[in-house]
Amino acid sequence: MRNVRQVLRLAWEAKMSQEEVGRACGLSKGAVNKYLQRAVAAGLAWPLPSSLDDAALEGLLRAKSTVPAPKFPTPDFPTLTIELRRKGMTKWLLWEEYRLAHGTPSYSYAQFCHLLRAWRKKQASSLRQEHKAGEKAFSDFSGQRMPVVDARTGEVRDAEIFVEVLGASTYTFACAVWTQGLQDWLGCQRKALEFFGGVPAMLVPDNLKAAVSRAERYEPGLNPAFEEFAVHYGTTILPTRPYKPKDKAKVENAVLIVQRWILARLRHRTFFSLAELNEAIAGLLKDLNNRPFKKLPGCRASLFAQLDKPALRALPAKPFDYGRWIKVRVHIDYHVEIDGHYYSVPYSLAHEQLDARLSQGTVELFKSEKRVASHPRSFRKGGKSTVADHMPMAHRKHLEWTPGRLLNWGLSVGPRTCEVVRHILESRKHPEHGYRSCLGLLHLSRTCGKERLEAACGRAVSLRSPSYPTVKSILEQHMENQPMPGAMQVDLLELPQHHNIRGPHYYH
Repeated sequence: MRNVRQVLRLAWEAKMSQEEVGRACGLSKGAVNKYLQRAVAAGLAWPLPSSLDDAALEGLLRAKSTVPAPKFPTPDFPTLTIELRRKGMTKWLLWEEYRLAHGTPSYSYAQFCHLLRAWRKKQASSLRQEHKAGEKAFSDFSGQRMPVVDARTGEVRDAEIFVEVLGASTYTFACAVWTQGLQDWLGCQRKALEFFGGVPAMLVPDNLKAAVSRAERYEPGLNPAFEEFAVHYGTTILPTRPYKPKDKAKVENAVLIVQRWILARLRHRTFFSLAELNEAIAGLLKDLNNRPFKKLPGCRASLFAQLDKPALRALPAKPFDYGRWIKVRVHIDYHVEIDGHYYSVPYSLAHEQLDARLSQGTVELFKSEKRVASHPRSFRKGGKSTVADHMPMAHRKHLEWTPGRLLNWGLSVGPRTCEVVRHILESRKHPEHGYRSCLGLLHLSRTCGKERLEAACGRAVSLRSPSYPTVKSILEQHMENQPMPGAMQVDLLELPQHHNIRGPHYYH
């Protein structure tokens, strides 16, 4: 009330103008006029009564400054607020309904909107969140991107900026990635935890697709890979409510600070790789975390060392290995195709649908959440990764045969049989193409005996037809011990000399 007394003295006793009084008291002309009007309305005059202290003077002035009654009927603001939540509802439509209900005169549309905004502003209240040490880490992508130039082609590609901040100390991490996809998101989360040197009790992400598969206020659906990430690190995920930025005010503020103190400083630099951009961000991030607070002692780094760091859980021995989940169908040959490569599963699962988890170095196959096969990841197109235990017994025995083993078997029967086996294997484009023929000889040795087979192979070699069909025909006709045709028999096959036979001179 000291200013009020000074205003009244200068205006009523010194007879100064309102503008002069305002300059002398450091007030605006409007404020001086308001004080004088309230004093006149309260029936005061100069000098003020000696019994009138500051509290009494304030009571007199406030008593006479009651809010005047509204000129027109007051709109039902709670009902209007609920109605505005309806799809397609507009303030203009609500204003027209208000005018029809109360008639004219009534508030104009502009005044109607002004009163509604003022009422809603009074109803809005924010709960100041108290963050415990090591409890929450808030994360989000910055809306501002950084350009990266391809040194070979000159193409410019924008990089996303990821930001994560701890609740208690506001210790901040930031890095650049190409996309907001799942693999980049999990990679950023892993780098952030490694930067903090520990794991908080909860991860609080925004409702982006990489983190939340179904955005819902009460029971949001989490991305399975992100859930697996949380299980690996022994933490939990608590997504924010949709369209509620106050739930993650910490990271909203951190994003703004990163944009101002890091990205703005890099705006004149040209980066030719993502690694170069991340190196520049890391240097400025260190300065940001060591920058002193304006209203608190210390800085983010010192507060982190004091509060969050001792409360964080230890990192696991191995970092999280991102795995992409897909559904696959088992072929009739008990293999599944993934990126052009074939991986075996137990033969009993032929034609079944399985879940496959693809990581950088491993392929895991699951049936009803039970792992049925695991293979090292291969990117060789058309190749096969087969485990012998996945094969039927007959197929396993077939694979046990090799060219060396077949030759050894042939030699155990006799040299002629070994010669036939060698010819069969070498005459094919690939040795495996002759396996069946060799196994046919093996079957003949069981039915006809090794001695007959050796003799039949000897006759086939003499006839210059060392093949399975020839050997089989010789054994069926029991010709393995028959004498070979002599030279006389061969001469009978030669053409006789006769005058009716034309010689080569005939064609000249």
